[in-house]
Amino acid sequence: MTNPTIALIEKRVSANRFDAGHVLSETEIAELARLAARAPSAYNLQNWRFIAVRTPEAKAQLRRLAHDQPKVAEAAVTFVICGLLPDHADIPTRLRPFTEEGFMPASMASGWEEGARAQYADKRAARDEAVRSATFGAATLIYAAEAMGLASGPIGGFDAEGVAHAFGLESHEIPVMLVAVGRAAPGNWPQKPRRPLHEVLQIS
Repeated sequence: MTNPTIALIEKRVSANRFDAGHVLSETEIAELARLAARAPSAYNLQNWRFIAVRTPEAKAQLRRLAHDQPKVAEAAVTFVICGLLPDHADIPTRLRPFTEEGFMPASMASGWEEGARAQYADKRAARDEAVRSATFGAATLIYAAEAMGLASGPIGGFDAEGVAHAFGLESHEIPVMLVAVGRAAPGNWPQKPRRPLHEVLQIS
């Protein structure tokens, strides 16, 4: 019997066609974001934010900023996945419940804070981490949607500066990806062929 998680991975497709009449409730949208936030992040910074674009006006605006791709507006919701530039000062707060429950000594949490401060003093390293964290969040959101019986379509083609301005992002927030989520409409392709394993795997 196939493991259900493996089955989700093997059948997932990137949808381009969505049922424009399908609506997701705020509770369903919140559940998608809650699951997405279970993704891993360096130092447990959880440096992401999810903007759920679902009103017709906001979706129309986002569609214009995404080179007029119809799925942005036809999906029940299109998420703007934002990566946040890492702030080492957030680490004590992120880890406090963990240290208070005795899983991690407070001295280790302090060491993590100092390590992050040194690592992300480099602006390129900080931006790379923001993009990496947002990407983990987006991937987890995609499989959360699949598990909830929904289709999803990641979108990399959009005006990042325009999105940041239109949706009020702060200077430390980077719009990394859009993810359209909703009920699939007829006409989506099946999962496209994958490269042979020997081309992508090296075991050393």
